[in-house]
Amino acid sequence: MNNRKFRIWNIARLKRKVMEGLSMGRTLVLLMLGSLLFFLLLGLGGMAEKGLNTSPVSSMKGLAASLSSRFFIDMIGMEMPHMALEKESSTLSAEKMTPFVFELLTSVNPRDPKSLLASEVPGMKTNQPVPLRNGSGNEQGEAPADYRPDHSPTEPEEKTEATVPGKTEKDPVEPPSESSPGSTNKNGKTGTDSAKKNVFIYHSHPQEAFNPLLEKQSSNPGSSSPNKNIMLVGNMVAKRLEAKGIGTVHDKSDYQSSVPDYSWNYSYKYSRQTVKSALSQNEDLSYLIDIHRDSQRHSKTTTTINGVNYAQVYFIIGHANKNWRENEEFASKINGLLEKSYPGVSRGVWGKSADQGNGEYNQSLSPNSILIEIGGIDSTKEELQRTAELLADMIAEVYWQDQKAQKASVMNKKDGRKATTESETVTVQKNSKQS
Repeated sequence: MNNRKFRIWNIARLKRKVMEGLSMGRTLVLLMLGSLLFFLLLGLGGMAEKGLNTSPVSSMKGLAASLSSRFFIDMIGMEMPHMALEKESSTLSAEKMTPFVFELLTSVNPRDPKSLLASEVPGMKTNQPVPLRNGSGNEQGEAPADYRPDHSPTEPEEKTEATVPGKTEKDPVEPPSESSPGSTNKNGKTGTDSAKKNVFIYHSHPQEAFNPLLEKQSSNPGSSSPNKNIMLVGNMVAKRLEAKGIGTVHDKSDYQSSVPDYSWNYSYKYSRQTVKSALSQNEDLSYLIDIHRDSQRHSKTTTTINGVNYAQVYFIIGHANKNWRENEEFASKINGLLEKSYPGVSRGVWGKSADQGNGEYNQSLSPNSILIEIGGIDSTKEELQRTAELLADMIAEVYWQDQKAQKASVMNKKDGRKATTESETVTVQKNSKQS
């Protein structure tokens, strides 16, 4: 009797364990299938994103570009002591690494409280650029701040001939003197391209102004006066390029003052028509530069070199343009020259994807089309002048390099055709002798 009860109890316990095992097995199988499905969908989503979006927003390129060159120097310096920089604190210090790691893990910038709400409040994150190539003047990796105008300009409109959209004005050019660095190009030869116009400078936000020029303080200065807004900087760059022997057209269209029912949201549509009109009238135009002003304060838009202040610059690339890498290459050439000759002036090359503002910025019209932000709302005329001339010098150097490369390419093609022709001639002569 006891043996029978014992056998029944063992069978019941064995059955219970079997059922528990089967239950656990089903659970494990479901977890495995669920994990497999999850990673399968994740992979398909990544493939779809890669096919639909060429922007490096979610790629390692954007992350790596956000690290300054000092970071990598300090990393090497840990193994090679002579590489370490002694004058400045290490980028690997707790003071600098903590905010970076915190932002990497949470997507919240501890230096920018707005970033805490950006992912929750619609519209707060739509204009966040992505660093492609950082500049030494932007160790903290701070993005440029967009300008949104008030309903009316802070200064009364000055009547000029160039306020009509699409109408351009050729700026008076001072003849280069012997001491002027603009009298010769990089190769030491006098520029010969001033007769034809190759560079087109324009402003999608022409009323971006500067507090020192307005002689008043504002967090959002705007003016229709070409002598107080971003057109003044465009004029400085244009004059310098002309002095370097490069033909330049400076457009001074003021859309906000002249376009009926003007809307700031359509700024780049207005300027696109201006650029397309200019291109249709002049086939030599190939370098298109949209000059803006950043909206940050003086401390974040100014650098000091040898005791002299310079307005800093941002380069903006639109990833909605499928060929944006060509534009980024052009911007990177200028940025590299600035970094080499005047470290601290550039705040880097930044990109915006299709869902981050306009995302195109007329850059599909030419591989040499870029948007450059020069200075901030508190930049002085002297600071802007210094940087405008430096920037024009770098653009001119890139231009002459391109011209030299194009001429070399043409010569190589001519030499190739000449060699082919000579070879064909020799062959014909041999054939005629044999016959």
